[in-house]
Amino acid sequence: MMKQIITLLLAFFSLTLFAQKGFQGKAVYMSKTTVDMSAFGNGQMTEQRKQQIMDRMKNFLEKTYILNFDQSSSEFKEDAKLEAPVGGNNRGFNFGGTGSGSIYKNAKESKMIEATEFFGKRFLITEEMKQPQWQLGSETKKIGQYTVYKATMTRVNNDFDWRSMRRSRNSEEKDSTQTKEKTELVTAWYTPEIPVSTGPDKYYGLPGLILELNVGRTTMLCTEVVLNPTEKEDIKAPIKGDKVTREEYNATIKKKAEEMRDRFRGRGNGRSRF
Repeated sequence: MMKQIITLLLAFFSLTLFAQKGFQGKAVYMSKTTVDMSAFGNGQMTEQRKQQIMDRMKNFLEKTYILNFDQSSSEFKEDAKLEAPVGGNNRGFNFGGTGSGSIYKNAKESKMIEATEFFGKRFLITEEMKQPQWQLGSETKKIGQYTVYKATMTRVNNDFDWRSMRRSRNSEEKDSTQTKEKTELVTAWYTPEIPVSTGPDKYYGLPGLILELNVGRTTMLCTEVVLNPTEKEDIKAPIKGDKVTREEYNATIKKKAEEMRDRFRGRGNGRSRF
C-alpha cells in the first residue's frame, strides 16, 4: 500500500513539470511476438524447416511503433519508415484488431478511435474509454533511465478471432465464425516520471507512461523516449473511414470471412461486397 501511495505522489508532483503549454512527447516501441512451432506439421516438422518459416514470418512478428502523446491525447501507429510491404492487411501487433492504421486516444473526451483498413475499406472503430481495472504492484525495475512499476489486469478481448474460422470439413455448423470472448493477462510497466496516462496499442489508465507491455506471446518494449521534440506531431482524431462500433466491425469481418471461406470451398456466388 505504501508503495502505491508513493507512486501516486510521484505522479502528482511530476505533473507540475509537464504542465507547460504545448508539452508533447514521443516513445518508440519494439514489438516481438513468439510462435509455438510444436504443432506445425503435426509435430513432424524438422528444426531446419521451422527456422525457415520463422525467418519468413520475422517482418510480421517483429515491428517498430511510435507513440506520440501530449497531456491528454495520443496516437499509436507503426513506424512507416520501417514498415515492410505486406500482401494482406494485418497490423503486425496482434493485441487486438485487424488491418493497418492507428489508434487515437483522448482521455478528456474518454474516446478511443482505431483507424483500420480491411480489404481496401477504411473503418473508424470508436469506443468509450473506461478506466481499466489495473492492479498496482510493488515490483520495480529500470527501463533506460526510468524507474518503472508493475501493474497487471485481466481483460476481455472482444476482437474478431480468426481461429474461429477453423472447423471440420464434415461439419455443417453455422455458428463456427462467432466471435467468442476470451480473457488474457496483461502486464504493464509504467513510469510516474512521465505522468501521462497512456501507452502502446489500446492500453492506458495508469499514473504514468507505459514503457513495457506483455500480452500473451507479444511483448512491446520502449527503446526511446523524446520529450518536447523539436518537430512536433499534430495529434488529431482520424476522420477518414466509416464510423462503426467494435461489434459492428466484428460483424463485418465475420461476414467477409464466411464469404471467403465459402468461395474457397467452391460455394461462392461471384465477387462479394461489404
